[in-house]
Amino acid sequence: MSFPADFLWGAATAAYQVEGAWNEDGKAPSIWDEFVRIPGKTFEGTTGDIAADHYHRYKEDVQLMAEMGLKSYRFSISWPRVLPEGDGAVNEQGIEFYSNLINELLTNDIIPFVTLYHWDLPQALQDEFGGWESRQCIDAFETFARLCFERFGDRVHHWITFNEPIIFQTFGYATEAHPPAKRDPFLLYQVSHYVNLAHARAVLAYREMGNKGEIGLTHVSQPCYAYTNSDEDKEATWWAESFGFHWYYDPILKGEYPAEYRKAIEAQYGKLDITDDDLSLLKSARSDFIGINYYQPARIAANNQQAERTADRESNTSAAGTPSFCGRYRTVLDTDQFEYTRWSWEICPDALHDAMKRIHARYGDIPIYITENGLGDEDLVVNDEILDEPRIDYIRRHLLACQQAIEEGIKLKGYYAWSWIDLLSWLNGYKKQYGFVYVDRDNKLKRIKKQSYFWYQDIIATNGESL
Repeated sequence: MSFPADFLWGAATAAYQVEGAWNEDGKAPSIWDEFVRIPGKTFEGTTGDIAADHYHRYKEDVQLMAEMGLKSYRFSISWPRVLPEGDGAVNEQGIEFYSNLINELLTNDIIPFVTLYHWDLPQALQDEFGGWESRQCIDAFETFARLCFERFGDRVHHWITFNEPIIFQTFGYATEAHPPAKRDPFLLYQVSHYVNLAHARAVLAYREMGNKGEIGLTHVSQPCYAYTNSDEDKEATWWAESFGFHWYYDPILKGEYPAEYRKAIEAQYGKLDITDDDLSLLKSARSDFIGINYYQPARIAANNQQAERTADRESNTSAAGTPSFCGRYRTVLDTDQFEYTRWSWEICPDALHDAMKRIHARYGDIPIYITENGLGDEDLVVNDEILDEPRIDYIRRHLLACQQAIEEGIKLKGYYAWSWIDLLSWLNGYKKQYGFVYVDRDNKLKRIKKQSYFWYQDIIATNGESL
């Protein structure tokens, strides 16, 4: 019962949530810099203007990673920090920041695992042609990707093109909870296709440029289970699973869309702009791996009764008990049967194991990274100690599920806890904490190691044997 010797024990962040320095050294606004200034969109109007100030304190943060023994750090590159206009002149100060961060990681024997797009589209592209609503954004993303491969590819050998397309697309185009805050399901599906094409173009560019390494994409994995054995709940589960799993994974790993589901949504919302050449492009750019962000499963019921929650800012953070944007199903909140976090996310390590099995069954022997998994909580602070035993228990149980998957032959190559440090939770500000390192926002952003920091340090040192 052991993890592979080269298993990547990691932790993750995202640029907007951790860096700060939102308008310094040539960086231009992203769509998030604009969105958080709309009243009511975020908890208490919190922004990423300062975040954890990682931009100025990255050396201190990397030193903490090194003390923990972290094997790998997953972070994202802010597109408007390196290309302020999206595809025009390069901001060399932005390039220098990421180059310095990468060098600092490598000096401390920490492998950089880089995400190109973690939701912070340059506002200039949104203003110019509607961002991801236009095929022009595919060209702009390829330009951005090529720049990153050219400047950092000699040192970075693990790349993720996109983080969680389903989230920025559903919340951005169906529930108005993320930028550009529209409510048009047709756009959701059209944008999803253009993003898939941008991913494929980046994959082919990476290989054409002769880079040595691997490139893939990170999706949410939220296995769906019918709440009851009724035909209505089973049909609702088909809709939920077809959207959340097959619609997003099939194009990346099979080069095609699920035919029955595509027919159904085009009948409801209109014909999508998907050409034969597009499908050929997708088939030519199979990912080297798939990253999965796992937090919870979904218990699915037919949307034929009043849901437990309404779709407000809080429930838009994927809490159980909300109706789907399409109205065909709802997730169920059942505290008598299931265990939940404070944010009503179900805690179910078995579903993480099941998620990997489902991916293996549908797509074959594709390597997998758990690119996010962790507990959002309000941590207990006692005499300057951060007592986060619930986080330790959560991660331990999910790592045991990972261990089981490895024993069954799943090619799981790494685990990245979300998150390395307490950071901005997109809609919940700083009250929802995920990190191994606490940020004292009342004391000059002082870093404090939590209980979980020392626990994960031991897990890494023993390669998981102390689980």
